[in-house]
Amino acid sequence: MQIGPHRIEPRVILAPMAGVTDKPFRLLCKRLGAGLAMSEMTTSDPRFWHTEKSLRRMDHAGEPDPVGVQIAGTVPGVMAEAARYNVDHGAQVIDINMGCPAKKVCNAWAGSALMRDEDLVARICEAVVQAVDVPVTLKIRTGWDATHRNAPAIARIAEDCGIAALAVHGRTRDQQYTGTAEYDTIAEIKSRLSIPVIANGDIDSPRRAAFVLRHTGADAVMVGRAAQGRPWIFREIAHHLATGGELPPPSLAEVRDILLGHLHDLHDFYGEPQGVRIARKHLGWYAKDRPENIPFRAVVNRAESADMQLALTRDYFDALIAGVDTGFAAAA
Repeated sequence: MQIGPHRIEPRVILAPMAGVTDKPFRLLCKRLGAGLAMSEMTTSDPRFWHTEKSLRRMDHAGEPDPVGVQIAGTVPGVMAEAARYNVDHGAQVIDINMGCPAKKVCNAWAGSALMRDEDLVARICEAVVQAVDVPVTLKIRTGWDATHRNAPAIARIAEDCGIAALAVHGRTRDQQYTGTAEYDTIAEIKSRLSIPVIANGDIDSPRRAAFVLRHTGADAVMVGRAAQGRPWIFREIAHHLATGGELPPPSLAEVRDILLGHLHDLHDFYGEPQGVRIARKHLGWYAKDRPENIPFRAVVNRAESADMQLALTRDYFDALIAGVDTGFAAAA
């Protein structure tokens, strides 16, 4: 798949997720096979660009090409300026957020709330596209609610405004993340557009990815929640799309090494104690399929230092690999 001058290969993309797709996670997912990893949502409001949180979100030093940055806001001119600012700081693809269903975002008429005003959608898309010389993409949902599924109309507006690619989460805003993704709507959108369309929603396995591509005719798939605690899903999907076969699951030793490397990167990126605190949710996701998940989290979440967090995690996985009692069931 091509987005402007950028060849996206393999055609599996890490979805932007607030509080998840920070730099350490993007780097990890790219290393494990993602063709593109979008940043978590960044604000278009210049008053917040120099906060510690925004500076971290806009840190792309050493990140493999292409660097994708998602911006959120409601004012066309402000969004245009945010796009320029992020391009000046390393962004090679700008993504406009019109898909976030969070109340605090929608209450400010940003995210998926923008789909209620098609004229504003056009003005934002036009302003951002004209402001930068890098490709601009757009992420939407199928509509605001079941009676307002206007994604096909929004998609046409986006293409007419010069949007280079469109990602569609196959749910309405009011569905949040419940129900099942509407692949038929994505297929309808794809049939009407000449720009690349990226299918998003419930893509949690290589076979599902292949099915969605066949069913919708989409040019790529976007993986979100299924990558949490399972970043190797990108290489699994890429392998299946290329060969039709399936890779074996990673060994416990590889999972341990991936997780320990991720923890080190989080600690280095955020420092203590913030890195330790942020790492806790990732530890829970990595261990979620293990029977010791709850007691493991109960113990590891009490670690206040990076060294203790790493030691507890290493000991846990070493015990699993050796086939001995991890000790966490008793500790809980």
